[in-house]
Parts: sequence; structure tokens; C-alpha cells
Amino acid sequence: MLDQTTVEQEASRIDEAEIERRQIEATTVRFPDMSITDAYRIQEAWVWRKLRRGRRIIGHKIGLTSRTMQKAMQIDEPDFGVLLDDMFFGNDQAIEASRFTDLRVEVELAFILGKTIPADLEKAEDIYKYTEKVVPAMELIAARSYRTHPVTGYVRTVRDTISDNAANAGIVLGDCNILDVTSDLRWVGAILKKNGIVEETGLAAGILNDPVNGVLWLVKKYAEFGRTLEKGQVILSGSFTKPVMVSPGDSIEVDFGKFGIVKSTFT
Repeated sequence: MLDQTTVEQEASRIDEAEIERRQIEATTVRFPDMSITDAYRIQEAWVWRKLRRGRRIIGHKIGLTSRTMQKAMQIDEPDFGVLLDDMFFGNDQAIEASRFTDLRVEVELAFILGKTIPADLEKAEDIYKYTEKVVPAMELIAARSYRTHPVTGYVRTVRDTISDNAANAGIVLGDCNILDVTSDLRWVGAILKKNGIVEETGLAAGILNDPVNGVLWLVKKYAEFGRTLEKGQVILSGSFTKPVMVSPGDSIEVDFGKFGIVKSTFT
């Protein structure tokens, strides 16, 4: 286990990388034996730095929910991260791409909680009792540490991604409450276009067979940390497309069909 001084130092490195808009060497290069627990400790220390600067926690995200991504990262469960108030962008808003390092976008469903979810919840279908609405969403992800180092070729691990707050960068929410139309979220589909060209398509069933399974996983995982998902928070349930790279000048449109369009332009 990493000592607390090292945890704080690594959190500081990641924080400075984001502020300075530059990528750094992955933490596991320096500490190859660090654990998943160490990674979450670094994530928490970084989030606390932001909270001390006035940021607010307004949600949480679940990552690596698809079997494809789990196999690629050599894990058998998702990961999680924290959503802060400065990560939210309006639908069809222009976003400064250079603010982020190695920017990519993914297709998501966002659960808006109407009640705090009890930590001892057992059934996935009961998630709906605590959900005010479910809306289409697009997540922005970034990598403060190199995914693949340009010189050494070192590929960062899931422990590095977790330390990096599960690659959180931003979120764009749609307006339509999907639950007004259907409660079977598995069949919600989306088409992701970049500059008018279809790059990815997918069904929400790719999120652990049903997005509510992702939220229940997070409830149980957070219980291990003494945390709960609280009323008013936004929960990103996991991506059901592969990440698509974004550069300045790109436009992204995610078409959810009858549930509306989520889009952004990147300057």
C-alpha cells in the first residue's frame, strides 16, 4: 500500500497536469505494485484538492461497463469517478477542446436521482424508485497521464485510469425523460456522428445488460467506502459505445432517435 505522502504527491502531479493542460507519465510506471485501492485513494485525494478550491460534487460516473473494455483493461468489474460542477456543459454548447488532454467522447444515459439511494439496496429494478428521470447524455473523457507513452510505448493500466478520476472531463445532458416513454432501457439506442459521419452506434444493453445494473453496482461499491448516491445527483451509468477522439474544429452529434439529440461543437 502506498503511504499517504505518496498518494498526495501523485494526486498533486495529476492536478498540475490538468491545470497546465499537459500529459504526464502514468503513476504505475513509478509504482508498478500499487493496488486498485491505492488508485482510488489517489483519486479521492485529487478530488479533495478540487473541493478545497470551491468545486462541488454533483454526481458520479461508472466506467468500463462493457465486456470489450473490461477485457481490454484486464479487469472483471467497472470503475467509478466523481462528477464536479465545472464538468457540466449545455446541449449544443461550444466547448474549448484544448482545455482537455487526449479528449474523447462516449454515449451515456444519465440517471437524475429524486431520492437518496439506500446503501443496502439489493434489487436493480428498485433503482427506479429513487430516480426522477433518465436522460440521454454524452460524456467527455480525458487522460491526464498518457494512455500510451509517446517515447516508451508504455500503456497505462486501469489503476492509472482510476487515479485519473476514471478519465472524467465533462458531461452534456439531453432534455427528454426516457422514462416517460419506456422503462426498458436496454433497447435505447444511439448514433454518434463526428462531422456528419457515423463513427459509433450502440444499445444501452451493452451496459452490464441493463443500465440499472450499473447504478446498482455503484450503490454496492460505494457502500464499501461508506458513501451513498444522494438526491439530486447525476449518475452516468456507463458508455455503450467506444470512445471517439475529438479535436478542435470537430462537431459531435449523438442521435437518440425519439429521445432527442445531444451535440457539441469543439473550438
